[in-house]
Amino acid sequence: MIKDITIGQYFPGNSIVHKMDPRMKLILTFVYIIVIFVCKNFYSLGVMVIALVIMVLLSKIPVKTILKSVKPIFIIILFTAILNVLYTKTGTIIFEWKFIHISTGGIYTAIFMVIRIVSLVVASSLLTYTTSPTLITDAIERLLSPLKFMRNSIHTIAMMMTIALRFIPTLIEEFDKITSAQKARGADLETGTLVERAKALIPIFIPLFITSFRRAYELAYAMECRCYHGAEGRTRMKQMSYSVRDFAGFVFMVLVTAGVVSLNFVFPHLI
Repeated sequence: MIKDITIGQYFPGNSIVHKMDPRMKLILTFVYIIVIFVCKNFYSLGVMVIALVIMVLLSKIPVKTILKSVKPIFIIILFTAILNVLYTKTGTIIFEWKFIHISTGGIYTAIFMVIRIVSLVVASSLLTYTTSPTLITDAIERLLSPLKFMRNSIHTIAMMMTIALRFIPTLIEEFDKITSAQKARGADLETGTLVERAKALIPIFIPLFITSFRRAYELAYAMECRCYHGAEGRTRMKQMSYSVRDFAGFVFMVLVTAGVVSLNFVFPHLI
């Protein structure tokens, strides 16, 4: 069911990752995303996967929940793997039929890309799983604070990003409810041609958009009634400060990055 999708959800906990400063978690996630694109072979990619597994274990988030984060992009992952298998023609040809050519290089590239995409999704999801939307907003605002000299409303940008992230689970739940209601009224959403199935989704998306606009209006009205006016003069209940665990996480990521760069020099090729 679509309601099982966990993107954007926060799971309270008392793990080391939960207790880390949200600014450091944002920085480490950003660095992880950059470094994983630097990987050129399975050895360096393996280092990134091991680092991610360690962080998942430290977060104490159930593996089942972690796997749910990959569910929404399963089709994209499958499509990417097929394209890499069919269009990469390096290595030894192991199957050939008309215009279809499958080689060892294509298979290795497909596996490499799948692992990279899954790692990116899990790492990004781990950030939202262990950090509340409020802390993410404050962390983004603090990290982007130097841009205030450019007369940019940093708090507004951070708030918009967090609200969008926060309402992903809500919209998913609403989509599931509307779909169930339409099926109860006799709507056929699973049979027919591709065009017919697309047309059958119109009675779902129209009320979903209406509900989304209504929620946005209610949220704006509630913020206005509470005299919310942004970052100016705003205080925070929880003050952020770096601790030993944050510096340990930073050192760990530096070591991982150094290992990836070293392995790229030693093994410059994918296979």
